[in-house]
Amino acid sequence: MSISMIQATSPRFANGLRNLAHLLKHGEAHALSKRYDSQVLLQARLFPDMFPLLRQVQIATDTAKGAVARLAGVELPKFEDNEISFGDLQARIDKTIHFIEHLDATKLDGSETRAIHLKVGGKELHFVGSQYLMGWAWPNFHFHMTTAYCILRHNGVPLGKADFLGEV
Repeated sequence: MSISMIQATSPRFANGLRNLAHLLKHGEAHALSKRYDSQVLLQARLFPDMFPLLRQVQIATDTAKGAVARLAGVELPKFEDNEISFGDLQARIDKTIHFIEHLDATKLDGSETRAIHLKVGGKELHFVGSQYLMGWAWPNFHFHMTTAYCILRHNGVPLGKADFLGEV
């Protein structure tokens, strides 16, 4: 059985983003129930040289929209990275899901061989579509989702594996 690039991109990223939104709802509710400023969680890090929760979510959404846009051969939507609250992050996730789900999916057909070029940290990276999706975009997306989950758990938010996986 084969899997299409359409099946491997938009629905999977949208599902992951919905799971991330679910995690953030739990984080916000936890801060409210414990009566502490939600900025404590939004600025929390696993280690001083790592990005805080807020940035982890921004990067996860950037990765999802960037992957789908690059593979579809369309312009990447630009987001301002000006979120400062859980509500702002939820809106960013919603905007990303909207972009992903309203993109003409037929543009993803045949993208497994599309040339993908990125500049990351001053380096130029070159991939073909399937290599980019499976070897770069998916691992990067899951890294930042997992890190967001771990920041929340480390700070006492009652989450489990089912919360991370959501509806598979």
